[in-house]
Amino acid sequence: MISLKRERDVDLDDDDDDDNEANVPVKMVRGRAVEDRRSRHCPYLDTINRSVLDFDFEKLCSISLSHINVYACLICGKYFQGRGLKSHAYTHSVQFTHHVFLNLHTLKFYCLPDNYEIIDSSLEDITYVLKPTFTKQHISGLDKQGKLYRAYDGTTYLPGIVGLNNIKANDYANVVLQAFSNVPPLRNYFLEEENYKGIRRPPGDIMFLLVQRFGELMRKLWNPRNFKAHVSPHEMLQAVVLCSKKNFQITKQGDAVDFMSWFLNALHGALGGNKKKSSIVTKAFQGSMRIFSKKLPPPDLPPEEKEALLVTQEYQEQMSESTFLFLTLDLPTAPLYKDEKEQLIIPQVPLFNILSKFNGSTEKEYKTYKENFLKRFQLTKLPPYLIFCIKRFTKNNFFIEKNPTIVNFPITNVDLREYLTEEAQITEKNTTYNLVANVVHDGKPTEGAYRIHVLHHGTGKWYEMQDLQVIDILPQMITLSEAYIQIWKRQESGNTNNHTEV
Repeated sequence: MISLKRERDVDLDDDDDDDNEANVPVKMVRGRAVEDRRSRHCPYLDTINRSVLDFDFEKLCSISLSHINVYACLICGKYFQGRGLKSHAYTHSVQFTHHVFLNLHTLKFYCLPDNYEIIDSSLEDITYVLKPTFTKQHISGLDKQGKLYRAYDGTTYLPGIVGLNNIKANDYANVVLQAFSNVPPLRNYFLEEENYKGIRRPPGDIMFLLVQRFGELMRKLWNPRNFKAHVSPHEMLQAVVLCSKKNFQITKQGDAVDFMSWFLNALHGALGGNKKKSSIVTKAFQGSMRIFSKKLPPPDLPPEEKEALLVTQEYQEQMSESTFLFLTLDLPTAPLYKDEKEQLIIPQVPLFNILSKFNGSTEKEYKTYKENFLKRFQLTKLPPYLIFCIKRFTKNNFFIEKNPTIVNFPITNVDLREYLTEEAQITEKNTTYNLVANVVHDGKPTEGAYRIHVLHHGTGKWYEMQDLQVIDILPQMITLSEAYIQIWKRQESGNTNNHTEV
């Protein structure tokens, strides 16, 4: 007679109660526990089809849609709940004679319907694809070599230079995630789960899901033993939809700058960071500036009243200090002149022209609902990685307009010393930057597409990624695009190499 306890093990399949704690399957023979020899001689291992295995999607049972105790069938790739007598995995194994299953949580392999654990070193490549791990030594060498790896499907790829699926309309998020995966300090932090595993969050806080999923995505993008040369960001994007309360979606095109701003701040908060406490996000990207702000009198006032107001305290220039994670660069208004062929001329502007916003003397008018201000900006601290957002879009009451102006910029040796205050010019030793990522928006404001150029630090070569497509690109071609987001890396002192370490 089977006890209730044993019945529960068979039917409900609670893996936490497994009796094989030493990771060796056992069975009872005449009251003694002996190793189950079938575990090392499973006859069905050659039925495993690695080409259909895809662990990038949400770990849900394909029938019950439950995420509890889910197994992957290694023959067809589908997910099923449980392995007890009445479970979906058990039923699937009997109906379709698919026998080898992997528990997606415990990473243990089982043969069904016989229900014994399989131990075989030939299966290690499958568990590594499901959960890649990186040693400190491996991480420290990522940017020192450019070795090509061969995926199981036969394609070769560079870890880190990997395409991301566009599920429907998520290319705006893909380019940001790919840009951040090529920022070494951020990438290295998330490749090692131990860095954030111990962070304590309040009960019910869902934002930490963003941290976990981003870490998983980084490890997949940099995995040297992938089965295929691309990755689906499905689980990462599910976390984005949930944590942003559907402000950012998979099925609706979004704005890459809006997403990047939200993502950086959400990640910083989820890692326990705040205004006073730093995180890997602020250590990599946070700089500071001075903002000089002067209130303007209402434009319809008589001149004498304006002059009277300008001498009052309320209308004197105020100075404040502020931190930033990225700098917004304003484009000049695009002219609409046509040339002799009736084609619109695409205007161009040097990067240093639009950087003059931060020279401490250039003033710009800012309008609020009730008041107008004149503001000027000057930088006081430069971060190791500096993000520029080039303001291409303006919204009015009726539609969104895009400014197609091309920004001319050098890819290396951009010196920002002149945009620092005098005190900061003395304290900041390294003020020269090299480009490492360039996000481009092509097409109309609401219908366009995104692509990204990234520098592979190991090879020193540039690559263009647009969803699943990955091609190498000449550096000269990068400057011809409608750049939208750029990430610049600070050089080490005395080093002008385009792929230096920080």
